[in-house]
Amino acid sequence: MTVERRVTVGSSVGLHARPATLFTKAAAAQPVKVTIAAGDRGPVDARSILSVLGLGVGSGEEVVLTAQEDGADSEAAVAALAELLATDMDA
Repeated sequence: MTVERRVTVGSSVGLHARPATLFTKAAAAQPVKVTIAAGDRGPVDARSILSVLGLGVGSGEEVVLTAQEDGADSEAAVAALAELLATDMDA
């Protein structure tokens, strides 16, 4: 089963430098692998700073987070990362 969630990026500068670093560190702390995609870009490993930066995600852009593994860990991981992305990490 795939766990997927769409979320609008709340950071005022999108996923650049500081927000991308915070996001990838949070993704690396999850017990399951999560990918992120934006439009026709991706999916890429959410733990990879270079891959996430390469997506060029802007403020207010919708992204899709996906975990391929079954279970509560996947649900919780995707939910936690979605909540982080929805906030303005530059504030």
